[in-house]
Amino acid sequence: MTDSIMSKAATMEIPINSNGDTGTLPEDDSLEQAAKRQWSLGEKVGSSRGPRDLQQVMVSGPNLNETSIVSGGYGGTAEGIIPTSSIKGPAIRYNEQFYKRIEVTGIGPNMNHSSSSSSMTAEEATKGVAVEKIEQVKKWGLNTYKCTKQMISERFGRGSRTVDLELEAQIEVLRDTKRKYESVLRLARALTNHFYNMVQTQHALGDTFADLSQKSPELRDEFGFNAETQKLLCKNGETLLGAINFFVSSINTLVNKTMEDTLMTIKLYENARLEFDAYRTDLEELSAGPKDAVTMARIETAQQQYQVQKDKYERLRSDVIIKIKFLEENKVKVMHKQLLLFHNAISAYFAGNQQQLEQTLRQFNIKLRPPGADKPSWLEEQ
Repeated sequence: MTDSIMSKAATMEIPINSNGDTGTLPEDDSLEQAAKRQWSLGEKVGSSRGPRDLQQVMVSGPNLNETSIVSGGYGGTAEGIIPTSSIKGPAIRYNEQFYKRIEVTGIGPNMNHSSSSSSMTAEEATKGVAVEKIEQVKKWGLNTYKCTKQMISERFGRGSRTVDLELEAQIEVLRDTKRKYESVLRLARALTNHFYNMVQTQHALGDTFADLSQKSPELRDEFGFNAETQKLLCKNGETLLGAINFFVSSINTLVNKTMEDTLMTIKLYENARLEFDAYRTDLEELSAGPKDAVTMARIETAQQQYQVQKDKYERLRSDVIIKIKFLEENKVKVMHKQLLLFHNAISAYFAGNQQQLEQTLRQFNIKLRPPGADKPSWLEEQ
């Protein structure tokens, strides 16, 4: 009986609070009740072995994964062991749900360091992008302010501007030439539309004459002659339309592509000139002020910015000079060919010389579309 009491005492847990005093914990009620039930079971069954030494109990005690409640001491029979998996209180169920959520999401205690480091890396990258954008907006705002100030000063005659008289004259001539060529292009398109309508009218008139020649026996010859004449004029008109369309297409390419490309470079050059004068004025104003440490640092920064703008201005100025030169050569070559084509085609048509008109188109490698092909095929549009 004494051995049974000692074995029971060896397996009982004595809860200890934070002050070292014994006490009961409210969350262990379920375990305590289970222990009491097992205690009564142990009294009925009994134990075949006595209590172990305290050191042996501590060494061979249950681990965390296989915690059990023993009725007759650690050396008792297997019938007196109740696994804790059969005793599930609220705390145990909560822990199981928590670790199941960890298994599903893949986030556990070992992932805290990596997730925090990755979040810090993403946050640093976001901050870096934001700082870079702020710096870009700041530079853009400062540059816009300086250029606007320089533009207003120039318009009111208070600021100085860099002027290249020879280049400015060439740019003005180019703009005037573009305006005149746009007028030629507009008139040529109007001529094409009017002449196309005339050709269509001649075609309809020829069909009507041919129909009347079949239905009017007394005027068959007269209607027949007029039908043949209108058909011949319609054919020659379509040939002339091919020449005029080629002329319009070439002028359109020269005006809206070649000249426009040169004018875009000129626009970039003028913007660079304005920025160059703005930074030059800023440097001159700083150089005229007091020469303290802060001002000297600002002067050095302004000098660097001025040099950058100067290099950009000189580079674009050189590009404009080259493009104007090449544009002039290309314009003379294109217009010489197109004006000769236009003159020969118009002269041959109104002279009634069909052979010369066709020869003119062959000379300039112009291919006419077959009758009825008003729209180009999808292969021609590619």
